[in-house]
Amino acid sequence: MSTLEKSSEELLRQTIDKFWETIPPIWNNVRGNIHAIVSEQFDISVDQFHILRHIRKGFSSVSDLAGARQISRPAVSQALDLLVEKGLVTRIPSRADRRCVRLELTPAGNALLNTIFTKNRLWLAKKMAGLTAADNECIVRALDLLKRTLEEEPILSVGKQSL
Repeated sequence: MSTLEKSSEELLRQTIDKFWETIPPIWNNVRGNIHAIVSEQFDISVDQFHILRHIRKGFSSVSDLAGARQISRPAVSQALDLLVEKGLVTRIPSRADRRCVRLELTPAGNALLNTIFTKNRLWLAKKMAGLTAADNECIVRALDLLKRTLEEEPILSVGKQSL
């Protein structure tokens, strides 16, 4: 193996190590902030928050939500019951097929999501306030590159090669 191949392989190892040192802790901080906002300020769970988000994105049935959230239909139904009870989601029966029910956010559900997103965005803005314009541009480019690189379906088996 040439020196160039070794240095390239070492740089890849360092990049992967930096990824694992950086992304999970950052995501845990963001999730913690979301948890604090939704549970302490609005008395909903993080799962309920994500269900609201998915409904806003166009997932309009229990089956769609269960698939998107990778949880059981009964678990989604249970969470939806609470969201309906709180006036955040409405169930709209299909006129053509009584078995089909479309889910929609109520105005209160939309307002709640807007508030949560605004609070989280303000928290992130406060955390990032010290960054320069060049820092922000660098982060945007790096995140775009990372997203493009990792957007594919996950690889279930890496084989015998380890990084």
